[in-house]
Amino acid sequence: MEELIPLRLSILGHPQRLAVFRLLMRRYPDQVPAGEISAALDIKASTLSSYLSALMQADLVTKTREGTWLRYQINMATTRETLDSLFLDCCRGRPDLCTSYQPFAAPEEHQMADRKYNVLFICTGNSARSIFAEAILNSKGQDRFQVFSAGTQPQSSLNPIAVEMLKAKGHDINALRSKNVEEFIGEGAPEFDFVFTVCDQAANEECPTWDGQPISAHWGMPDPVKATGTDAEKSLAFHQAYGVLNHRLQGFAALPIEQLDQISLQSAVDEIARTSE
Repeated sequence: MEELIPLRLSILGHPQRLAVFRLLMRRYPDQVPAGEISAALDIKASTLSSYLSALMQADLVTKTREGTWLRYQINMATTRETLDSLFLDCCRGRPDLCTSYQPFAAPEEHQMADRKYNVLFICTGNSARSIFAEAILNSKGQDRFQVFSAGTQPQSSLNPIAVEMLKAKGHDINALRSKNVEEFIGEGAPEFDFVFTVCDQAANEECPTWDGQPISAHWGMPDPVKATGTDAEKSLAFHQAYGVLNHRLQGFAALPIEQLDQISLQSAVDEIARTSE
């Protein structure tokens, strides 16, 4: 492993290879098609191929084939191995030297069982999926969570099909509105415990550095707003998106958050991301 650390650092020292690595980290545990990476980062396909080859040579990225599609994913085991090596070697295992990497104990007041956890759901338009997530978790965890949603490029209004579906399922929609993620940045903004992206486009973008080191994860799913076909087919797409989020948030709301450390929580929300129905 020792000989691989300089290779990995050298490869990540190239700005565009680092950008590819960072995008795949934001999309973890997704397996992302090369074409989507190319479009998101505006990198030519031939150039991207060489970057991905270098990252795979360093064992930082893995590749799978699905028919004619090639999909890429962070190799989380070797990434952690690299960070652990740097911590033990460069920082000599001292948390006082590398505090920003070393998981820290939450303040005592953050460990109180009766506190509310701040949760933010992000997508591009903030008109359907993230709104679904906000409404569902508000319903499932009113005593444990304070829930927000936002968009990187929010729509001027909520999607009418999404609104009607939430009404039909008994959710209170009075406080729901489309919001820009910038509302939750800077002085006076809530300090988040969890931040989830629920669409691929938002996850592909550079997100803010959130205060307080919240647990973050990507819970991507198809955009029901983009569904085509008959009214019934469009409605089905919204029902499917709601169903996936409802199932994921049922699992999230059941987590014994107070009893889990940061690493265990991160693993748990990453595993929830794999829930598809």
